[in-house]
Amino acid sequence: MDTPLVLVSSDVKPVDGYVWHAAPSTYLSALVDRAEVMPVIVPSFGDRLDLDALLGRADGLVCTGSRSNVWPELYGAVADARNEPYDRDRDATTLPLILRAIELGVPLLCICRGMQELNVALGGSLATEIQEEAGVMDHRAPVSENQAERFSIRHPVDVRPGGCLGRVLGSDQVLVNSLHRQAVGRLSDRLQVEAVAPDGVVEAVSVIDAPGFTLGVQWHPEYWATTDTPSSRIFRAFGDAARVRAAKRV
Repeated sequence: MDTPLVLVSSDVKPVDGYVWHAAPSTYLSALVDRAEVMPVIVPSFGDRLDLDALLGRADGLVCTGSRSNVWPELYGAVADARNEPYDRDRDATTLPLILRAIELGVPLLCICRGMQELNVALGGSLATEIQEEAGVMDHRAPVSENQAERFSIRHPVDVRPGGCLGRVLGSDQVLVNSLHRQAVGRLSDRLQVEAVAPDGVVEAVSVIDAPGFTLGVQWHPEYWATTDTPSSRIFRAFGDAARVRAAKRV
């Protein structure tokens, strides 16, 4: 069987006079080295893309994290300059792509912004600048020029026993990193919580009765996928689901 082909979301950024559609190398490396799949970056061209043609050739979809936030009007809020930057081209691509992937049973892994996209795509909302809320710890990255320090594993999450994530990790608690200032607000009624932080912030979700593997995590397992066992297991489980999908397609 050929190596499974996995679609990866792209951020849209102006660089050197060009408009780039790009994804961070940490996600691509984790997919190659731990999931053992072939990642292909999808340009954020919105309705110019034939989603069925894309997903018909794919064995999985990964929606990455990003510095940008989901456009607030997509979940009934008002855009605020404090929540910038935004990436509306990405929103116009990932939200319908997520919905169609779920419908078709294409394995889905959504990380950080990707998990927030999953919740919004399914009718949920987001809470912004959560570090300003009473009783919520600061989930933002440590201030540092050192990426390993920014992505340091630093707080526990409680994992739902017997759920999708629990089966993947084989544990009811895991230590994770944290680099976000938004989080799930109103949870979509199509999602179930797979893990929570000590302050109650939703840290992982799955799609209820999805025909294929679906998992969203608010932290960044891609950064430590080669050295941290729980991070590695998440990518391995996604890769295994992609191989099952690939075998069925053949």
